Amino acid sequence: MSQHERLLENNATFGLSPHEDARALVRLIQCTQCSRPYRTPVTLPCGRSICRPCLPQTYERGNITYPDIPGRKEAFLCPFPECGQDHPVSDCGIDVTLTKVMESIAEVVAKHASVASSAPTMMEEVLRWDEGVSLVSTAEKAATYEISGGRLVATYTLAAQGQLSYYVDLNYQSVTGLAETEKALDVTVLAEILEATQREVDCQVCYNLMLDPVTTPCGHTLCRKCLARTLDHSLHCPVCRRGLALPPSLQSQPSNATIVELLNGLCPDAIAARAEAVTQEERPGEGEMDVPLFICTLGFPHQPTFLRIFEPRYRLMLRRCVEGNREFGMLMYNRYYEPQSDLGPVHFYHYGTMLRILHCQVLPDGTSLVETRGMYRFQVRAHGVLDGYAVANVERVEDVPLAEEERIESEEISRPAVEESDVAGQIDRMPTATLLALGREFISRMQGRSAPWLQQRVLDIHGQPPDDAALFAYWFASVLPISDEEKYKLMGTTTVRERLKITASWIRRIESQRW
Repeated sequence: MSQHERLLENNATFGLSPHEDARALVRLIQCTQCSRPYRTPVTLPCGRSICRPCLPQTYERGNITYPDIPGRKEAFLCPFPECGQDHPVSDCGIDVTLTKVMESIAEVVAKHASVASSAPTMMEEVLRWDEGVSLVSTAEKAATYEISGGRLVATYTLAAQGQLSYYVDLNYQSVTGLAETEKALDVTVLAEILEATQREVDCQVCYNLMLDPVTTPCGHTLCRKCLARTLDHSLHCPVCRRGLALPPSLQSQPSNATIVELLNGLCPDAIAARAEAVTQEERPGEGEMDVPLFICTLGFPHQPTFLRIFEPRYRLMLRRCVEGNREFGMLMYNRYYEPQSDLGPVHFYHYGTMLRILHCQVLPDGTSLVETRGMYRFQVRAHGVLDGYAVANVERVEDVPLAEEERIESEEISRPAVEESDVAGQIDRMPTATLLALGREFISRMQGRSAPWLQQRVLDIHGQPPDDAALFAYWFASVLPISDEEKYKLMGTTTVRERLKITASWIRRIESQRW
């Protein structure tokens, strides 16, 4: 851990007192390079901030052709050793929020400095050694200062004059009999700073206190969740409309460290309350509709499903799923609004499959290529809408116990023989093992005829036809090129046998060319 990180961890973890922690408060707004309060601050892509005049010398990067953005080929080495990365100039805009905060602080300090009492605040530098290196020569006496205005104003003034190193601490001495007056003055100054800066640290999307703020390359700062939500709809800054080369999920985008430390140091209670409120808003209650639904096509248990998600509402849904349990339900679109049980005429079929996200690749335009695997079937019991996409309360669909499965098979195959022309009756009387064998033999024949829907690339994705009767129908439906409406017949079944009978009917229809 660097000295800079250690100072921040010690000073900004909890709320800071305006009197006892005056030095730590001023350090939060000091540039680590010039030690002055931030002047035209720039927040770097790594989340740290420095004054614009303190930016290192730039150089031209070679072999950079994409993206073709002005200033992208010019870069500089990050001055923070813990980062050490190259930062393109185009990604280092002036931090608008931090600039306004610094202007507000400077106005409050200037106001109190102009009417300061005659009693000065006496400060003495603390001789420090860090990692074996003395910051102040032992041959020199520690510097002392006397500045009016209370500890906060005096410390800020000292830093603004360039006389207080970022890494130097101070000892304060109060004039006898004026300690309480000085303390009250510091409390007043901090209260005015908080009031003056409050409007600057409100998010421009949700209009609440910023939570986990992220700064864009154009210099605008928003809550992480708010910015991510806007990127689900447009890859442009919601404030200035500049194009943003940011991943919509913002998972790898660092927070604005300076603003985070300021808010944690100045108003930790407000930040904690804000975080709790957001958590409560996103936490589903008992019996509430907490399953996101992707209404598109069919998926099947134990089978892979590959999706291309590009609609903003579903991009938002996908991001939330990735950040959560990585699961969502997929339902087939009900184009004719056929009544669905107690739900009535809705725009989806009420049986679906719960999918688990295995891999998600976000393309530059925000489109996501998603690899999922089916987990289990479910039935929608109640549904609603959340931020544009459907959510539901679902009930898992399970097969009957094996004993019941056996009973059904025994009953059906013992029925009287039917005429050969009665295909459905013939299938009903087949043993379950025979139904499975029928399906596997059909696959073998189709492979022998080089059926295009059984090419090697299909088998590489879905695997060879399973020996397990409970899985065969799902595998078969995943590869067979028939309508989804026909495949949907599998979704509400509760026995393996029933599903195999459905697949057998498909085979008979294909063989008789009566599809």
